[in-house]
Amino acid sequence: MIDGHTKLAGVMGWPVEHSRSPMMHNHWCRVNGVNGAYVPLPTRPERFDQALRGLAAAGFQGVNVTIPHKEAAMRACDELTPTAKRAGAVNTICFVAGRIIGDCTDGTGFCDNLSAHDVAIGGRALILGAGGAARAVAAALLDRGCEVVIANRTLERAEALVEALGGGEAVAWYDWPSLLSGCSLLVNATSMGMGGQPGMDWDSALREAAPGLCVTDIVYTPRETPLLLAAQARGLRTVDGLGMLVHQARAGFRAWFGVDPEADQTTFDLLAASLR
Repeated sequence: MIDGHTKLAGVMGWPVEHSRSPMMHNHWCRVNGVNGAYVPLPTRPERFDQALRGLAAAGFQGVNVTIPHKEAAMRACDELTPTAKRAGAVNTICFVAGRIIGDCTDGTGFCDNLSAHDVAIGGRALILGAGGAARAVAAALLDRGCEVVIANRTLERAEALVEALGGGEAVAWYDWPSLLSGCSLLVNATSMGMGGQPGMDWDSALREAAPGLCVTDIVYTPRETPLLLAAQARGLRTVDGLGMLVHQARAGFRAWFGVDPEADQTTFDLLAASLR
């Protein structure tokens, strides 16, 4: 029952109906006995600042932000956590004593997902893409002692990202398959494969992969992307993107509702069923 004591949070996006976050957070509220509710908040880009401050004034605990609001969220925050500054992105916001505080949980969520699959974080990681998600993942891996190589179709964007992070190496897009023999982790941080679209000839690209390479994709629709299927066909270890979604959400839930939710099998089964 929603009453005068219900804690409120939500996700701001345009569009936002695709988000699985309301399903996940409300499930956690139920299983943890939290008097809380998490709602989708479709917000037009030109109204983002107004809507964000309105939610803070209305007593919300905080929000997640998704496409296309992550850059606007950084500008709108009164304060950024060191992680958000490092990642150059905001996906989780808390309203505290009238202030809007922005955090980025994508990088931690990515690494927590690897750890949950018993993937050791170290060695050389090759990241495909140079957008916001790639930056968050690259920052988290660099901070954990990895060598990071970033490949992007526009080399200048990869070079700019390396400069902003103060570490890593940028390479031309056509060069990355030849580097796989020396890598322990391959991360697709692009939208290639979303909706099942192949994007490129992944099988050929993986031809020089080291036998111990772990291949992961931040895309979770579908869970088994063309890249992951190609990697599995070559006998390589794979980690899908659904776990990143779950693990990045835990910090926000903990901040808003005061409970650390468990990333249990029931949560994954619920989300997986919604993706079929």
